[in-house]
Amino acid sequence: MKHMICSGKWWLMLLLLVMAVPFAQASEEKPNIVILATGGTIAGSGASSANVSAYQSAVVGVDKLIAAVPELKDVASVRGEQVFQIGSESFNNERWLTLARRVSELQNSPDVDGIVITHGTDTMEETAYLLNLTLKSDKPVVLVGSMRPSTALSADGPLNLYNAVVVAADPKASGMGVLVVMNDDIHSARDVTKSSSLKVEAFHSLYGPLGEVVEGQPRFYRAPIRPHTTQSEFSVDDIASMPEVDVVYTHGNMNRVPMDAFIAHGSKALIWAGFGNGSVPDYMDAVLEEARARGVFIVRTTRTGSGAVVRNGEAEDDKYDYIVVDDQNPAKARLLMALALTKTTDTAKLQEIFWKY
Repeated sequence: MKHMICSGKWWLMLLLLVMAVPFAQASEEKPNIVILATGGTIAGSGASSANVSAYQSAVVGVDKLIAAVPELKDVASVRGEQVFQIGSESFNNERWLTLARRVSELQNSPDVDGIVITHGTDTMEETAYLLNLTLKSDKPVVLVGSMRPSTALSADGPLNLYNAVVVAADPKASGMGVLVVMNDDIHSARDVTKSSSLKVEAFHSLYGPLGEVVEGQPRFYRAPIRPHTTQSEFSVDDIASMPEVDVVYTHGNMNRVPMDAFIAHGSKALIWAGFGNGSVPDYMDAVLEEARARGVFIVRTTRTGSGAVVRNGEAEDDKYDYIVVDDQNPAKARLLMALALTKTTDTAKLQEIFWKY
């Protein structure tokens, strides 16, 4: 009799345990991730499945993007919002600030744990860098796109989107700054750049990715140490507009016409995408000096794609009051200079900003 009572208690305890398991699982809330769609190739469509380069971008809406990856519901509670429906080549200062302000609003919402931005690849590195410098939250922000449209054979968009949500939902991504997830790699917004017009493995970082996604699990191996987001002195909430800054790309037998046109249009600074270590042809020396004498800042960068620019190396920067970048490419230098000009017009302080970020 005693044995039967003990057995009965054992079965009762087992029954309660089995009943508690689904209750415990149901009570585990998934992170809330908002997907902000802006268009791009990931939202593109081609005439046939063989079209991987010839297609129309930004035609698939955010709801269809989410519906195409049903596995997202296993990772997070996901909702979408269409901010723009454009190719990323059409981003400008106003659209960047509109996007940044919306991201900032969502980060301030207590029911949002992370944000994924679907984006065209052409200016993805610029958008990511601007957000990295102006958002003021540790909540993960992940940009993602694709090199092939959604209709293509071996379309890379669905897995990229899944990986981006996985990263945005992972607590380890908190405080890492704005990230770019492409082709299984997790990149820092500061370092990443697009290096191919066609290949799926188009995105690379100067010093390697921060980590990778393996079978739906983010693995981080390093962290960015340059100031970003909460450590940055810039905030999108304080920026009504960005001053005009333009890029002058060097080439053999170049002339002064582009510089004159930019200055006439009201450019406050010119990013000099120079040969090698930012060098200046002898027949353009006087043109740069004249521009600086007219109050236009000159920022020397390199068109080579990598490497820091040495101050007082290829030009007498101290003598002519020029600025040099650290290792920012011309496109990112343009954004950093525009932000810096909202803080100061002192050349020495502007130079310190480039050393810092």
